[in-house]
Amino acid sequence: MLKLCVAGATGRMGVAVIQHANSKGIQTVGAIESVSNPAVGKTLHTLGISDQDTEIQSSEQLESALSKADVFISFTSPTADLINIPIVVRKRKRIILGTTGFTTEQNRTITNTMNGKVPAVFSPNYSVGVNIFFKLIDTLKAFPSDYDFSINEIHHTDKKDAPSGTAMKLGDLVSNIRNYTKVVSGREGLNSRQPNELEITSLRTGGVSGIHNLIIAGPHEMLRIEHTAFSRDALAQGAVYAAEWLNKQDTPKIYSMADVLGLT
Repeated sequence: MLKLCVAGATGRMGVAVIQHANSKGIQTVGAIESVSNPAVGKTLHTLGISDQDTEIQSSEQLESALSKADVFISFTSPTADLINIPIVVRKRKRIILGTTGFTTEQNRTITNTMNGKVPAVFSPNYSVGVNIFFKLIDTLKAFPSDYDFSINEIHHTDKKDAPSGTAMKLGDLVSNIRNYTKVVSGREGLNSRQPNELEITSLRTGGVSGIHNLIIAGPHEMLRIEHTAFSRDALAQGAVYAAEWLNKQDTPKIYSMADVLGLT
């Protein structure tokens, strides 16, 4: 039976992952939170997260929390993962990493820490629909050069990074097929769009779990592709699916959700 250690266990994504895993009979045998979190010392059962008596441990006790786990799952912060991931790698545990907001240098550091050391999946978005969305991008290179591509994303008011990791990934894929060299995140005043620009705009409002739009517009028509997450359960479902898949992989490398879904 697959066993998980979940970082940020009492956060929105941590709870969603634990509950989805629990619904599939997958145990969360390790759960960690920041040292100052009031949940430390309490159990998942006491907190109403699941029916398991797994104790929430502080990040300083990560090695203990990992001891019985097969896969470590983290949707936390770049600062936390830069500390935690090297420990997880030393313990030779498989990794599902869904944290976003890394700088270019942080991304390089975390990638080098995992790559070739343990099997890991590192993705900006774990929903099945979004990853099929990513796969569709290559087919859009058939649009003539006078069609413009733009991206818009909407998330809840508590989301800190903008544009979202998913929007940035979409932007990278679009730029590869359209040769865009500059990202513009908003316009003001007299500021017309230039041929080398990709527009990526962000809205933060209410409790929106995540909406991503790719808009392709030409002189006489427009195509809009939209993905809407009804809740964080879409990401939790994909993360647990990825963990089940990853637990069967032995090659120490970084995989994508495209690998998990058989889209490569």
